[in-house]
Amino acid sequence: MDYNQIKDNNSFQDSKNSLINNKISNPIDTSRIMPLNTRTSSNRLYGGWSKNLTKVSDINYLEIINAINEAILNQTDTVQLFYSIHKQVCLNLNLDFLAVGVFNHTSNYINIKLVEKTGSSYNSKILLSDEDNVIVKAFKTKEAIFTTDSSYLKMNYISETPTTVIPLVVFGECLGVIIYSDNNNQLFDLYKLIANYYAIFYKNRQLIDLVDRNTDTDSLTGLSNHKKLQEDLAREISLSINSNAALAFCILDIANISEINNELGHAKGDEVIKEVAQKIKKNVRNTDILGRYGGDEIAIIMPNTTEVEAKYVCEFLLYNLACTMFDDLGQLKFSCGISMCPDSTNKQEKLTILAEQALFIAKSKRNKTGQSEIVSTLDYNFWDDEALKCFARVLTKKHAAIGVDIEEELINQFHDENIVSNEHLLDVVSSLANTIDAKDTYTKGHSAAVSRYSEALARAINLPANEVERIKLGALLHDIGKIGIPEHVLRKPTMLSDEEWAIMKQHPAIGADKVLKPNKSLHDLIPMVKFHHEHIDGTGYPFGLKGDDIPLSARIVAIADAYHALISDRPYRKGLSVNKACEILKMGAGTQWDKELIRQFIIIAPSLATNI
Repeated sequence: MDYNQIKDNNSFQDSKNSLINNKISNPIDTSRIMPLNTRTSSNRLYGGWSKNLTKVSDINYLEIINAINEAILNQTDTVQLFYSIHKQVCLNLNLDFLAVGVFNHTSNYINIKLVEKTGSSYNSKILLSDEDNVIVKAFKTKEAIFTTDSSYLKMNYISETPTTVIPLVVFGECLGVIIYSDNNNQLFDLYKLIANYYAIFYKNRQLIDLVDRNTDTDSLTGLSNHKKLQEDLAREISLSINSNAALAFCILDIANISEINNELGHAKGDEVIKEVAQKIKKNVRNTDILGRYGGDEIAIIMPNTTEVEAKYVCEFLLYNLACTMFDDLGQLKFSCGISMCPDSTNKQEKLTILAEQALFIAKSKRNKTGQSEIVSTLDYNFWDDEALKCFARVLTKKHAAIGVDIEEELINQFHDENIVSNEHLLDVVSSLANTIDAKDTYTKGHSAAVSRYSEALARAINLPANEVERIKLGALLHDIGKIGIPEHVLRKPTMLSDEEWAIMKQHPAIGADKVLKPNKSLHDLIPMVKFHHEHIDGTGYPFGLKGDDIPLSARIVAIADAYHALISDRPYRKGLSVNKACEILKMGAGTQWDKELIRQFIIIAPSLATNI
């Protein structure tokens, strides 16, 4: 249609005939309606405005369409788009009001939002069961309808107003309606175009929201999936740091879900996970954020929550979950691991790792007690054997999933540890040394043995007590640099190639520079770690030092290290006897090892017999 050729037509009857020609139904009899230009009074809601009608020939259609098109390009929200369209229509077409109705599938009603030309907005709900309502008829028939009675809007302050209801149809689906009251009834095609624009935009918005929900939502539980959970956690950690507020991160694990899957089938396991997720969702606080962390693990982000409060929430959840009974399963057991920001860490990846560590410890306790357990990272010493074992399990799993370097994480934790006493330092160093020894199956307990032998030799030559303690600690860490040596080199059962040996020879420098140097309190231990493979005749590594240029402490550790290597089993030989080992030490005295120290060590060697 060429809108510039439209002629004035003030007769509502003619308007009706025009619409009939366009195949638009009209269930309302309009034969009794007075032509608009003969009315003696204006509509009471818009008093006086209907007298100033906008002429069709004065309307700039291209300007209106361009403005609406611009609004669609710039808006992402359906409500804001409606307001933008309303503004353009009211400005250019002298519209009485514009309304949009959107169908709510869940509640089976059409939600009407009406905005009048003054900008005031009103809402009402039209049930789809109200089949006599004009809006429902237009929605179901997908055809536009004219009427002179606006009472169907369920808004008492609007009456006797001619209105048009246009369905919002896309791909044969009706999404709702557009309703307008305009005295220029020849503009139907323009309003139809606007309705089509809006319907397409609304459908696209629905599809985008659906994709977002599917992207962010776990299909089984309806909770946030792991990706969305991590996004939420990153945001909450940032807010926690900025507001200096505590944040708790909890991972809850369902006991024996794998056994349930194996014995009763995965459908039963899924049923359990789904039911548990819904139970947790009903019983957490409004501020808590839920997500599915793993197969049988559900995570809870608790903003503005202390450790005590987090434990209370978890205890409350476990109490409610204990009341949930499943056929063939009875009462389920759970484990909870909690980490705190910033008390545990303010780094996201480490916060999740520490929560998993706490969860593994809780699982271990649950296996012993048979009861659900809650463990926080603040409940235990990170360097305890059980805690460290759980940490290694977590990082082993993470390594496969996201490439976390286990040894790197241990070193970082070591550097971050707040050492409060010599005993504390010894405990931490011992745990770290044991972890490094575990990389080499053939040298289990090696660091502890070398420390014990070095301490004995230092006492035998009457060194001061504080120096003995320093040597004891340094010997414990003498091989710490192996943390940077690949396991295929450390665990190789045959002799190393030249290339592999070159890699192995880097471990003294790695231990000194990477592990000890960043921590000022450990600088006194660097000589033993860095120089324990130097030889008296200068043939050692990594620097080829000679004689007294090699620190005394390093010379002591070198002998203890060699002795334990000689008496320990290897893949290619059995460990030597004490006498045979001492004979080899004598042969190297003055060339590889300090001659006087060897003499002293051979004296005490029989008393150092060990089964390690």
